[in-house]
Amino acid sequence: MDKKLKIALAQLNPLVGDVSGNINKLATIRSKLDDDIDVLVAPELYVSGYPIDDLVLREDFLNLVQSEIKKLVETTRDGKSAIILGAPRKDKTVIKNSVFVIENGKIIATKDKYELPNTGVFDEQRVFTEGKLEDCVKIKDTKFGLPICEDIWEKTVLKKLSDSGAEIIIAINASPFTVSKSFERDNITSSRVKEIKLPLIYLNRTGGQDELIFDGSSFGLNHDGSKFFCSKEFKEEVSVIDLKRQNGKWIGNGNLSKNSSETERLYKALVLGLRDYVNNNNFNGVVLGLSGGVDSALVAAIATDAFGSEMVQAIMLPSPFTGQESLSDAKDAANLLKIKFSNLEISEAMRIVDKTLVKFNGKNFSPGITEENIQSRLRGLLLMALSNRYGYMVLATGNKSEYAVGYSTLYGDMCGGFAPIKDVWKTDVFKLCRWRNENFSDLFKGQKGKVIPENIITKAPTAELKENQKDTDSLPEYEILDEILKDLVEKEISVEKIVSKGFDKKIVEKTARLLAKSEYKRFQAAPGPKVTPKAFGRDRRFPLTSGFNNWS
Repeated sequence: MDKKLKIALAQLNPLVGDVSGNINKLATIRSKLDDDIDVLVAPELYVSGYPIDDLVLREDFLNLVQSEIKKLVETTRDGKSAIILGAPRKDKTVIKNSVFVIENGKIIATKDKYELPNTGVFDEQRVFTEGKLEDCVKIKDTKFGLPICEDIWEKTVLKKLSDSGAEIIIAINASPFTVSKSFERDNITSSRVKEIKLPLIYLNRTGGQDELIFDGSSFGLNHDGSKFFCSKEFKEEVSVIDLKRQNGKWIGNGNLSKNSSETERLYKALVLGLRDYVNNNNFNGVVLGLSGGVDSALVAAIATDAFGSEMVQAIMLPSPFTGQESLSDAKDAANLLKIKFSNLEISEAMRIVDKTLVKFNGKNFSPGITEENIQSRLRGLLLMALSNRYGYMVLATGNKSEYAVGYSTLYGDMCGGFAPIKDVWKTDVFKLCRWRNENFSDLFKGQKGKVIPENIITKAPTAELKENQKDTDSLPEYEILDEILKDLVEKEISVEKIVSKGFDKKIVEKTARLLAKSEYKRFQAAPGPKVTPKAFGRDRRFPLTSGFNNWS
């Protein structure tokens, strides 16, 4: 007789530290499942949230995790679906990243993560101790292999599970998003499945947590590597998949969601990351400086899609160098987005600051970068004042290219609680603007149709801190700059090798020098969502003070 299984995959968005809330959400989901569901699965470290960092070292926190899991265990005395979920576990004197199997009022098994990642954004070896190579566990008369995230990237764990008699692999994950991650997952899991010839169910969490975004994108593969299920991206959902054993092989059946383009995934990730960061930190809305430039227009669009127009306050802060074109473009952008828009002149404030500085400097100083930065810092001051007054989070509007070379003002335009496009290259800023003008998603709370004026996208970028200023006065064209920076930042390629690819030596050396000199600025920058293979923040760590010069 053929065997059948129904498995509910809970692609959820847990909040780090909200142990009771996370447990209650899962218990409610289980209570609403049909009686024929055999197993309910939740993601890696679902109970605690992820990344948990040093919070997991607190004894009171681990005690809370344990007590809440006990409450969940009690709910399973009804004999309905078993539960597979991730949580931290104290094992004598060490802490493990574990998967718990709960059935009929008991914890019938715990399995510990073997491969603990310790590169990039991952610091798991800091707080967790690796587990042993584990055997499979029997649930509903079926042998399941239960690896955790990184475990499936190496051959060792899955081979052990296959050798121990596993029939189905369920991998729980908290795998952060980058623009290329879905392709990497597909390639790795397909290879592993073909090696062990067992079906694999990949469950990932979704949502934003500080600098990380989790896209969900859970899926199922049959024993031949063919995909039989794929969940929606960037959304919480509970999906039910059917598995049937035929001729000694388990065959899966489920819904296959449509794949998105790379630009679409990037935009959705930015919306979700911003939404969760602001909401989970209990701000009333967001405020940003809307300059009439492409970066602030994109941030305004992302914010509107994250929260709706009523929660977004845009401020134009013109100086004597602000052109009429910028004033018109900023107003047009606000109108298209239907967000609140105000105009606060900073000319008088500039004069007062200048008058004050004369008392210290005298009158023999020609205007220069000091005065340019004062403009930016006055804008930051006013935006932070509005944040304090109304409970808004200030959004910094700088992009990755600017952060890389220090083309930004510390305590000025870098001022803010969150930087939504901090990890977005300038060339991708333009792509995102064009994509959003032509597309919409049910993930968004903003307006359909064009939301960014065409002139903002096509005009030459400028900071407007002095007469007739253009970005290209200080920087090469962004198409060239971004390619050089990708080599320097994401690939850690030397100046010599980059020059050998055909780039101008002087431009490469200048770019490398600016990158190194701006380390201290980036250290003080607001957090922002990671979307590229190597982001500024916990993903890339360089000394602030260094005698290493790789540009000469």
